[in-house]
Formats: sequence, C-alpha cells, structure tokens
Amino acid sequence: MIVSQYHPDDLSKAFGIDMSSESGFGPGAGWGRVVPGATSDPHQHDETEVFVIVRGTGELVVDNRRSPVAPGTVVRFEPFETHVIENTGEEDLVFFDLYWRDPAEATAKAAGRSRFGDRPVFVFSTPPTPNGDLHLGHLSGPYLGADAFVRFQRSNGVNAWHLTGSDDYQSYVVDRAERDGKTPAETAAHFSAEIAETLRMMDVEVEQYTATNADETYREGLRRFFSRVVESGAVRPLEAPALLDDETGEYLYEVGVSGGCPGCGSGTNGNICEECGEPNLCADLVDPRTRRTGKPAGQGVATRYSLPLHEFRKEVAAHHNLGRVPARLRELTHRVFAREQFELPVTHPSPWGVPPAESAVDGQVIWVWPEMAYGFLHGIEVLGRKLDTGWRADAPDQDWKIVHFFGYDNSFYHSLLYPVLYGLVFPSWQPDIDYHVNEFLLLRDEKFSTSRKHAIWGKEVLTPESVDAVRYFLAGTRSEGRRTNFDPDRYDQVLDDTLIGSWQRWLHELDGRVREWYGGVVPDAGVWTPEHVAFLDRLATRLAAVTGSLGADGFSLNRAAAELDGIVRDVRQFSELEHQVAGIDTWKDETRSAVALELAAARLLASVAAPVMPGFSTRLTAALGLSGPATWPTTVELVPAGTPIDLGITFFRGKDA
Repeated sequence: MIVSQYHPDDLSKAFGIDMSSESGFGPGAGWGRVVPGATSDPHQHDETEVFVIVRGTGELVVDNRRSPVAPGTVVRFEPFETHVIENTGEEDLVFFDLYWRDPAEATAKAAGRSRFGDRPVFVFSTPPTPNGDLHLGHLSGPYLGADAFVRFQRSNGVNAWHLTGSDDYQSYVVDRAERDGKTPAETAAHFSAEIAETLRMMDVEVEQYTATNADETYREGLRRFFSRVVESGAVRPLEAPALLDDETGEYLYEVGVSGGCPGCGSGTNGNICEECGEPNLCADLVDPRTRRTGKPAGQGVATRYSLPLHEFRKEVAAHHNLGRVPARLRELTHRVFAREQFELPVTHPSPWGVPPAESAVDGQVIWVWPEMAYGFLHGIEVLGRKLDTGWRADAPDQDWKIVHFFGYDNSFYHSLLYPVLYGLVFPSWQPDIDYHVNEFLLLRDEKFSTSRKHAIWGKEVLTPESVDAVRYFLAGTRSEGRRTNFDPDRYDQVLDDTLIGSWQRWLHELDGRVREWYGGVVPDAGVWTPEHVAFLDRLATRLAAVTGSLGADGFSLNRAAAELDGIVRDVRQFSELEHQVAGIDTWKDETRSAVALELAAARLLASVAAPVMPGFSTRLTAALGLSGPATWPTTVELVPAGTPIDLGITFFRGKDA
C-alpha cells in the first residue's frame, strides 16, 4: 500500500502554482496548491491528466470553457487540452494530480483536435497601410492566408469571419500625401478603396472591412480604450531622448528617420526593424538621418505616454502558452525581453491621427500600432452589429477565438504589445489568440519596393481568368518560415506545365474517355482490383494530408498546394497504368471502376481546392454535375453513376490565350 499526505513544505513552483511529486503510484502523481486569487499558467501536453479537488473552491478553464470545482470534484483532461485552474475562494485550493502517457490516445487527439467548436472565430489579416495599393508580396501573405483559413474553417462548420481594413493613421500616409500634393485623409480614402478592390479581384472575401478614418464611431471608441490604458497606471507621461530635424524642428519617427538597427545593425526606418523584427526607440538608431534631407538627425527630448514593456515578461509568457505561437515569435520575444529596460512610447507628436482624451501630452496622437489593438475589437463590434450578436469592443468575451495573420515585420506589435495592452484594459480577459506569421516574398531575389518600382501590383495580373492560377502559385511559394521568391518566368512555367499541361490536360482526357466509352455519363463502378483499392487508399491519404495542411494547428499553404498537385500526379499515374487494358472486353468491368475512381479523384480535387482556388473549385464541381461543396469531405466519394459531366471546358488560360 502507498499512502501520500499533503505537506505544504514539499511544494515548489511549477506551471505558475505550487506542486509536488509523489512516487510509487504507477502514473505520475503529486499534490498541487493554488493560493487565493492565483491562477496556473495556461498549458497543454500529451499526457492524460486527472485532478482530484480536496480543499477550496475555484474554476477550471479548459480550451476557454469554465467549470466550477470544489472538494469532491474529479476532472480528467484529455491530451492537448489547454487548461488553467483558478482559486476564486478565500482558502488554498488543494488537489491531487495524476498523469500518464497513452501514445494511441495522444495521437488520436492530435489528429482530431479542434480548438474552435461553436465559438466565434475572428480571423484578422493585418490592416494594410493606405499609402499605395497591394502588390503580390502583400497578397501572398496575410490576405491569401486568412482567406483560405476562413474558407476551410467554414467548410468544417466553424463560425469564422475574415476582418481587415485600412490603417489610415500611419505616418506613411502623411509621407505619401505630401509627395502627391494631397491631404492625408484624401490619400487614405483613395488607397483604401484601391486595396478593397484588389482584395475583391483576388477572391479574398472580407466580412468586415474598416477604414478607420471613415468610421464615425472609431475615434471616440479608440479614445475610451486609450483612457483605460492610462487609468491602469502602467502607462504615464515620460520624458526621454527623441530625434528632431535640426532645420525644421520636426519630431522624427517611423518613415521620417532611418539608421542602423540597434539590435542587428541592418538599415531600418524608425520604430521597427524589418530584418530582425525588433522595435527601436528612434533615438537609439545608429547614425540616424532624416528622410527629408538625408542629413544627420538632431538629438532632443520629448514627453510621451510610455509603457514599461520590460515589466510584462511573465504576462506575455502566460499568453503565449494559451494559443498557437510559432517558434519564430517566441524567439523574438526572448530577444525583446533580454533588454533590462524598455520604455515604449505609445503616443507621438503628429498632426495626423487620433489625440488622446488626456491633456498631459498636447499635440500628440495615439500611436497607430497600439491603436490597432483597439481596432481589432472595434471590427468585431461592427461585425456584431451586422449579425445582431451584441459583441462589444469594450467588453470582449472569453469565448472569442482570435486568429492573426501578419508579416514578420509586424510580429512585435501583434504578439507582444497587444496582449499587454489587453491585459491593462481588461484584467479579467485572457485573450485566446493564434498567430500565423509569414516572411517577405521577394521579387527576382530582391524585396518588393514601390520607390524603386520593383513590384508587381495585384491589379496588373489579376483577372477572373487568372485569379486561381495566381492564388495557387502564391500558395506554393508563400514565405512560410523563410523568405521565398516570386519569379514571373516560374509562374508562367507552373501555369503552362502544371495547371494547363497536367491538371487541365488530365481533365480533358478524362472527359474524352467518358464521352467515347459511356456517352458523357458517369459509369457505375464495376469489378475492383487490388490496384483500385490501393489507389483509393492513396486518395484518402491525400485527403488527410491536405486537411492537416489547412487546419488551425498545422496551417501551411505551401503544403496544401503540394498536396493538390499530388492528387493530380497520383491519378495521372494511375490512369496511365489502367489505360493499358482499356478497350479489352475481358476487362471492361475493371475499366469502369478505374474511370469511376478517376472521377472520384476529380471530385476530391474540386472539394479540397476550394480554400486555395475557389473559382476553379466551383467550375470543376459544376463540370462534374455536382452542387457546390457545402462541407469538407471526410471520405473519398464516387461521382453518382448516371451523372452527365462536361470536363472539356477551359479551366486555366495561358498568358497568350
């Protein structure tokens, strides 16, 4: 017999609370204690775990669902469930903990894991700056990613919406307006409309598009949000070094100044380094120079509302344990918090933007990047008005699931700054956020650049006939975890050799066989050979792979595009082998099965291509005589026998067609 008794002196810190370890029970075991008002760190693991509550009261939060606990409560956590235990009472909450590994259960739970359920899922692509239209570098990253993500989730029954807009109060808008001889408001309105049209041409569906300067309720909502930031006591006016234009006295930040990054040494504009992702304070740039003249920037001081970000390391770490945070962002977080002190200004002197309600820093506006933290919540509220849900920006719901798509140069703001601001404004809200980050897409091995006219704009290449090919190519070359390259010659090659020379050619040849042998009507499957069964299994494997590549945990458009092409490569190889006995009367029943399986592959391709290539998916579905795919397939299905088909249509056009 093994007896274990609770002894507070045996406890030590683990998962943000007090834990001990007990041996001899078979599974891992130990005691846990949560003191009044304390909460464990959110975490998940591959073990199955059981809590037996023996003293105190509290709440369990499991994948954002709350349940009360008291003495006598026994709770079992399945593998990979994110769980938190809170003490809501006035005495210690004590529990006995048992945990063990079951590889089969863990594998099954990982494969079938869904963190969304019936929750509303708000998917944000980072709002673009309306100082120009969108080029292919922009489109390949947050916008294509968020669109495909939402399409996939909806086909799986998730209540998901895509939200974005235009980030009107950027200093880059002022710079473009000065060069064009327009006001910032005129520039923002013009390019915001251009951006929205380019997204439409890209078949990117957006349920809520917020142009911040045009929204009548936005400014006051932002001021209230910022006032709550100030009321938290963490943000206060602070005098600190700043950069000035010696000739004009103009305050310099963002686009107004450039220099060497104090972190990695690369050339950068003020406030953020595109290379290493680290923020800077402008005054710490190496050899800072004004954009206006290229002369050295002057040194001065400025009093701005500032946030002591270095004090929030623990809060950011707890937040990063709750959702999907790629290693790239966790490594950036480590570098940022390696600084002993980091006072981040959250207001700047500027005539363009939204001034805070507070008068402590006259002539300043709320910096556009902290502003965006409110902008996301505002978008949810406006969407809620359309859907009549009652969602409010000033009262975020714990049930909300938020998903961010953004470029690496915006990583600091999304994954570090915003969680801190949310914690200051809404102390009882634990925002559950997943992060999806992309690197830069290069054009012929160099960065896209408007100033150097080194860019391909969306409107230059997007037409109803080309959009699916563009989306497919960008999905395959999207910068996931590394910088990749857009080569127009390579795009033409993929269009001609893959989409036309392989996909379309196979569909046309299949159409010809069905017309010649079965009068253009789908045949019923006949006798199956072992090769037929093996091919069906390969299709099922492809279905599982493309499903995993579009899922919330393993989302990768690179892999999704590769699996789509893999379906076609598999079926063409299968068709070539089976065609050897076509026309031999002895094997006519087997040939019917082979053709039925080819049509099943076409049906599968139509269904699983929908998130990446929605127009192609719709055309192929109709050509197979089927209605649009309402739900994501869970099995490979044959096209019903007797269905008329028309696969001889043009699915893709070459650039000279």
